[in-house]
Formats: sequence, structure tokens, C-alpha cells
Amino acid sequence: MESKPAVGKKRILLASVLKPIDDTRMFEKLGKSLSATGIYEVFIVGFPAKKTPNNTNNIHFLPLQHFKRLSFRRLWAPLNVLKKMLKVKPDILIVNTHELLIVAILNRILFGTKIVYDIQENYWRNILYTDAFPKPLRPALAIWVRLKEVITSPLFHWNLLAEKGYEKEMSFFGGKATTLENKVSIPRGFFRDASKTQFKLLFSGTLAEGTGVFESIELAKKLKALEPTVQLLLIGYCAKGNTLERIRKEIESFPFINLVGGDVLVPHAEILRAISTCNFGLIYYPPSPDTTNSIPTKLYEYLGCQLPILLHDYKPWSEITAPFKGSINLNFANPNVEAILDQIRSTTFYEKAPSNVIWESEEQKLLEIIGRVLKVG
Repeated sequence: MESKPAVGKKRILLASVLKPIDDTRMFEKLGKSLSATGIYEVFIVGFPAKKTPNNTNNIHFLPLQHFKRLSFRRLWAPLNVLKKMLKVKPDILIVNTHELLIVAILNRILFGTKIVYDIQENYWRNILYTDAFPKPLRPALAIWVRLKEVITSPLFHWNLLAEKGYEKEMSFFGGKATTLENKVSIPRGFFRDASKTQFKLLFSGTLAEGTGVFESIELAKKLKALEPTVQLLLIGYCAKGNTLERIRKEIESFPFINLVGGDVLVPHAEILRAISTCNFGLIYYPPSPDTTNSIPTKLYEYLGCQLPILLHDYKPWSEITAPFKGSINLNFANPNVEAILDQIRSTTFYEKAPSNVIWESEEQKLLEIIGRVLKVG
């Protein structure tokens, strides 16, 4: 979609390769917050979504052509993004992947575009410590990606960090970085209406070994053995075909477990609907260097929506939920199922509404940064 610039409005382009155009952070948080000011016109480039959002004010969507995540067509995606950048001619460009660092630099050199790097992942750790790439390739790929980030960082006007832990993990950004955590943006009219006669568990977001999907399935099976009303909803996207096949095999003989998504991206609105109808959310990451300092986005989502959580007993996470009685903390690797059920039946959750988990607490920081960057000479 092409659009003439709105009179008097600065153009902001949010660009990704793999994130869909309706991505929670790129669209629902950054995009909507910038658009709502009335002084910016927002364009979003990304992977095609299941359905392009409508009724959006000053936000235009420019989806890429569909491609497989590990394919030659993906190698050309940055050039396709560049073509869209050249059509939009943004005043400020925000990229959220290392794959777009070079095209961002080109935009600055050729057109004087202000550029911002929104760091959503520590790619160095993800490449080294997960099975996303063949093991022999990981060290070289990790070094290449980190080298790009270090070399290009002085040319970026600012950096946004999605995790507090990145402040230590990626200190080479120096003083040109601000943490904007992935706190939840709850739409107006949201309310929870979970059944009181069922025990419905929710596992939402990325379906992967590293996000604890298999341990969560096992926990649900153990709870089902003692509590007949237990159900489990798995909702989200699984990037790896062999992992998805394993998930399907794990649940095929257990009709109380349902899978939504899997090989297709799931709109965030569907995940919020799932949160509204479930009784407990499950959160567990198997110990790994790539997630040591991570706060799961769904921790903020479940807290903000006041969904009780069955939470792995990890201090940085439990300290967030403790003030609100938002979770039952347990050992996912060796759960005491009887004790968990006793706690569920005896605990009163959310005696007070959680604070400091809503995106609006980060929004003002974003607007101040963008305003400041646009005034840079």
C-alpha cells in the first residue's frame, strides 16, 4: 500500500523481516502509541499476517511476500524491505532485526534518515545456545551478527531494549540506549470470563523447547490424573517443523489438550481471547544461557489481565508476581501435583490489581525518545 504523506506529519517506518505486520510490539505498542499522538504517520513493513488489521488511524501496512523462515527468499527480504523504505521515504526508521542494520545505515547515508534499532532479542545468545541453526554454523553466525551490531551501533541515533537484561548483555550500545519493556497493552473492554466448573490451563506464545512447551504438557497430564476437569490450550506459532510434529505426537492421545496455531501465526487478539476464558497460565523456560535474564512477555500479559499463573519458581519472575498474589510457584521439572492443587483451591489471587505491568508506563519514554531523535541535526 502506498500513501501520500499527511500534511505536516512526520513519517515513521517500523520494519521487520520475520515479525508479522500485526506484531504485538511493532504494531500494538510502538505503532499505536506513535500514531495516537496525531503528529506522526506510521508505516509498518513485516511478514504477512493472518489478517491485516483494519480501522487503524494513521497506520499503513506494507506486508512482504510470504517466504519460509529458512529459505533463499529470506536472504532477499532485506532488499524487499529497502524497496518499501525508498517508497515511503520516512523521517525516522525503526528496525527490529540485525538483518536490516545495513539497509538502515544506507538510508541514513543516502537520505539522512534518522535510524533506531529496536533490540527484541540477544541474537548472539539465541544463535549460540538454541537449535535454530545447525550446530557447526552457530559460532560463525553468532560472531557475524554481533560484529554487525557492534560496528553499526555508532551510526544509529538510538537503541531500544526490550529486556532490562540487555543493558548488561549488550553494553556496547553505551549511553545511546533506553529499555522499553514488553509490558501488556490491554484493549478497551477486555474482561475475563473463565468457567468456574472447569480447570482450563493456557500455554500461549512461541511453541518451542526453549519456552517450556513440553514440560507444560507433562504438567497438564499430571494435573489431569488428579483433577478430571483439567484442560490445556496451546496457542501460538511453532517455527520448527520437527518440534511441531513432536508436540502433535505428545498430545494426539489426549483430547483434553487442544492446539491452536502451530504452523500459522496467531493474531494477538486471539491470544487475549484465550486469556479471557482460561483459569491459569503456564510459564516455564528450561534453564539456558539465552533466557537467563529474560522476562517472558506473557508474564506481563497474564498479570495485566489478572490471569492466575502456574509459574516456574525463578526468583526474578516470582518477585514480579508476589506483590499481587499473581502466581503459584513450582518446580516444573519435578512438580508436586497434590500440593499445587491444594494451593490452587486455597489461594485468593489478585487481592489488588497489578501495577507497572501495562505498556502505558513505557509509552511516554518512547515518545520522548522519538521526539528527541527527530530534532537531531
